[in-house]
Amino acid sequence: MIDFLSVENMCLSDAAAIRDRSGSRELMRCAGESIFGAALWKPPVAVVCGSGNNAGDGYVVAAALFKAGIDVSIILLSDRFSEDGAYYYAKCKKLGIKTVKYDENTDLGTYCTILDCIFGTGFKGKVSGAAKSAIEAINSSGAYVISADINSGLNGDSGMAEICVRSDLTVSIGGYKSGHFLNMAKDVCGRLVNADIGIRPVLPAYHLIEKEDIKQVFPPRKNFSNKSDYGYVALFGGSERYGGAIRLASMANAACLAGAGVTVICAPDILADTIKPGLIESTARFFPASGGCIDFDKALLDEIIGRVKTIAFGMGIGISPGVTKTLDYILENFAGTLIIDADGLRAYKEIAESGGIVSKARIILTPHNGEFCRLTGLAPGELLGDPIKHALGFAAGSGVTLLLKGPATIVTDGKEVYIVNRGCPGMATAGSGDVLSGILAAVTAYCPDPVLATCAGAFVNGLAGELAADKYGEYSMRSRDTVEMIAAALSRSD
Repeated sequence: MIDFLSVENMCLSDAAAIRDRSGSRELMRCAGESIFGAALWKPPVAVVCGSGNNAGDGYVVAAALFKAGIDVSIILLSDRFSEDGAYYYAKCKKLGIKTVKYDENTDLGTYCTILDCIFGTGFKGKVSGAAKSAIEAINSSGAYVISADINSGLNGDSGMAEICVRSDLTVSIGGYKSGHFLNMAKDVCGRLVNADIGIRPVLPAYHLIEKEDIKQVFPPRKNFSNKSDYGYVALFGGSERYGGAIRLASMANAACLAGAGVTVICAPDILADTIKPGLIESTARFFPASGGCIDFDKALLDEIIGRVKTIAFGMGIGISPGVTKTLDYILENFAGTLIIDADGLRAYKEIAESGGIVSKARIILTPHNGEFCRLTGLAPGELLGDPIKHALGFAAGSGVTLLLKGPATIVTDGKEVYIVNRGCPGMATAGSGDVLSGILAAVTAYCPDPVLATCAGAFVNGLAGELAADKYGEYSMRSRDTVEMIAAALSRSD
């Protein structure tokens, strides 16, 4: 598990390191030398510098390059310097390093390598003027681009930008930041590496999930075991309008392939003739239908609730009074793990607004950004501006485990924050969320820790998607292709 920080935490931690060690100048030297050591530098090299401490890191790199005999030039966007930046810039001048004042006629296309030191993680606001022009020039230069700490223009908390540097390599200083993973980050950061210069978090850190962190969820299975040891799971979904969703979650074998002992499909009876021919490993219970959706059936619900460890509810289930009443009854009477997705989230919100959530279950909500905005009333821009803050606050206030889908998946119980940085653009296709629900249903049935199980399920889902993209390509892969790769993903996660 790798710790990563919010911008606030990084600033406080940086200040603490400066107080506890030999000062900011020494920390800047360590940062610059770490960036120098993290990359291969093909000359000529341009170090493009703004006016802050990020530029100071660049001056340290420039000096190191010069001393190594590598052709380097400093490109200045400003005549202003931070105190420590001025110190290291003076050293560069003393060494005789070439310095160029940037203007629109500066040709960055003549450099093989460009180091981006325009803005750091504290940047907020709008990129304009010389900085905007330089970023555009860097992006069109054709050079190998390295960003110091974070890509200039990219928000360190949200991973959003109107315009930012697109790098081939980003060398984070002291610790990764949220903005290295969220929203646009994967499209602009290139390869990510971190330079540990001894900065330790002052506030609780967030956590990036790695393979080693989930191995305990998938130990070798015992010979002396049976299907009940690995959990009965029920998947509630499907409607006259959305018949395919529940098939992806279960009948396309997502839950079975992810290790569930027994999978029970719970769908409206109007889908019975469609579902039955595909039943091989799974079983099914069909509910009466009303308006094309599941209708409430207390006796059938009691039978299912009494048998299963996990219920996944909502995949293509539609919107109706019967759906809402069914979910409300499950909330009040089911003591296992309840995963709520898709249309189930609409029913959950309706129940919360009408009388509040009363539940015995361990609840896991799995919205994408649009669903989370509907659930919370947030505007899309508010959510994108700081998704971790909003996810953390909602989970804490609701007492749920929240899985917020995106290019990187956020998982939080309102206390700790985890990011699962697996998946690929090819998963932006119909049914991907349904596959995730099937995997989560299985994993939560045999892993008692809902947060760990949610992280593990998201990791396996994302890795399976990556493997599907390797086989079929990001344009051509389908949700069923992710299902096909679950077994391979599990074999790489245990």
